[in-house]
Amino acid sequence: MRVLLHKLIIAASLAGLAQSSVTAQKSPSYSFIQKINLPGDGTWDYLKMDGERERLFVSHFDRVHVIDLTTNKPIGEITGLRGVHGIALAKALEKGYISNGTDSTVTVFDYNTFRVLKTIKVPGRKPDAILFDKYANRVFAFCNGDKVAIAIDAKTDEVVGNVEVGEAPEFAVTTDKGLVYVNLEDSNEVVAFDPKALTVKHKFSLGNSVQPTGLAMDAATNRLFSVCRMSKTLVVLDAATGKIVQILPIGGGVDAVVFEKDLKLVMTSNGDGTVTIVHQDSPDTYSIVQTLPTKPGQKTLIHRATTHRIYLSGADLQADGKTPVAGTFGVYVYGPAAN
Repeated sequence: MRVLLHKLIIAASLAGLAQSSVTAQKSPSYSFIQKINLPGDGTWDYLKMDGERERLFVSHFDRVHVIDLTTNKPIGEITGLRGVHGIALAKALEKGYISNGTDSTVTVFDYNTFRVLKTIKVPGRKPDAILFDKYANRVFAFCNGDKVAIAIDAKTDEVVGNVEVGEAPEFAVTTDKGLVYVNLEDSNEVVAFDPKALTVKHKFSLGNSVQPTGLAMDAATNRLFSVCRMSKTLVVLDAATGKIVQILPIGGGVDAVVFEKDLKLVMTSNGDGTVTIVHQDSPDTYSIVQTLPTKPGQKTLIHRATTHRIYLSGADLQADGKTPVAGTFGVYVYGPAAN
């Protein structure tokens, strides 16, 4: 009996190794492709992809750059901003929204001309993450300084209410079916709220993982991916129950995470100069397949589904490791060798 049990354990181990080998073979290896140089200096934050029109929006201190991804050339800028953080798109209404942390405003712009249409003063300090929810037809600006999500009617561009999320909000995702999820960096939780009723529905603990920043979702398997800066972890959650499915180690200084659904890859951008690439073997099983070298300070990313490329913004840093070198800002493109 003991011999049989020993053989079964060995067989199971070999099967696991074989599965890991197959996963590694199926997952493409990412590498640097090119840099898209952009003008201006200062800090940077979120990126926003419009895959339908092949446009990339890049936040950059006092402006947002717009890049045509068919040519990898800038085609416009929204300027005169103060402390830009995030960009949201309401494409059916041909409008975009930008959160400005310095003066606690949201800038509304015309999607076609990039002309500023309106500046909304929001009743909350330091709006950071921002998203458009189709289900409620509302834009939500997440105010890191006041622990609140401000709701803006996307038709009228007027503030219509708020959600008291409990602690300082970070990245957020929407199902566009009646739930918005947001990381709370102070309480190490993920909160889900109803974007129409503006009421909190769930609060999920991230266990021992600390300081959640980026958040992504796989709608097909109903899994959330929350990355935590202080604990250097990727936490996979069941979005319905909040159960922690798996925790994986990642690089330091993480800010963002994306889910590439076709390749089944979870990718985290780490400010230490790496991207941790994780394969979704099954909804409940994940394995690290690559640690991609990038550049220190490249802490936010976005992915382009048609080419499977990822885009990270950043600049060269001075000796202190924090101050950007003037004239070096741009978007760095990484992708599978075949793309």
